[in-house]
Amino acid sequence: MLHDAIIIGGSYSGMAAALQLARARRQVLIVDAGQRRNRFTEHSHGFLTQDGAPPGAIAERAREQLLRYPTVTWIEGTVTAAALARDGFEVKLEAGERHGGRRLVLATGVADELPELPGLRERWGTSVFLCPYCDGYELAQGHLGVLATGEFWFHQAMLIPEWGRTTLFTNGIHHPNAEQRTALAARGVSIEETPVLAVVGRRARMELEDGRSIPLMGLFLVPRTRLASEVADGLGCALEQGPMGAFIRTDARKQTSVPGVFACGDASRAAGSVSLAVGDGAMAGTAVHQSLVFG
Repeated sequence: MLHDAIIIGGSYSGMAAALQLARARRQVLIVDAGQRRNRFTEHSHGFLTQDGAPPGAIAERAREQLLRYPTVTWIEGTVTAAALARDGFEVKLEAGERHGGRRLVLATGVADELPELPGLRERWGTSVFLCPYCDGYELAQGHLGVLATGEFWFHQAMLIPEWGRTTLFTNGIHHPNAEQRTALAARGVSIEETPVLAVVGRRARMELEDGRSIPLMGLFLVPRTRLASEVADGLGCALEQGPMGAFIRTDARKQTSVPGVFACGDASRAAGSVSLAVGDGAMAGTAVHQSLVFG
């Protein structure tokens, strides 16, 4: 069977794209590997009508609603490759199956790559966070930390005091210049330059190299990201470099540099959230449909 569109990735953006196509009565195949980026967190915030809901519950309800449309097919699996075919595209799954589609939507997401610091990974999404708009309010204006990583640490350190008293941990690697120190002081940010050995405790207590221990309500950092799938690279889609890592370049209608291939969600943005992913997917889905109509 030749589908009108194959969507690789069944998280928020992929389902939002599929919904637009399903409502146009188009044949849609979704292939989902089951690796939502926010699967580590207990609650999702900032998404209208769903503020505070478990992210898994949001995704499951969306899936249930989507599968009520008879033109939608869902496969749990991993796409290992995609290529141009006579009538559009062919995707190959890890299990060996092959499926064809006239259009392709990459909603494959990204994977976060955390610094190699003991205790970070175990607390990711529960007391160690990326997005203050998603998780800052619930920390009740407690003592917060920012771990300096990559090039975005200064921006984050300036932002976090909106949600509580803030300490910047330079970890002995990143050193604020005089102008940055003045700006941070004006925001009430304390600077701790002793290297961090580990993050421990129920929340995020910082164990320092000199033996001190600083308890926090929550810790923020900006991780590096990588595309969670190599399909875009295999198709030859152009990429852009953001402050966190590479993402798929798209135009305003979410089409990539490869005709007939669209991308949405975190894989096609420098940064994202559930709300932005859903909006991205809706745009991609309508654009795919209109490309099928108008060519």
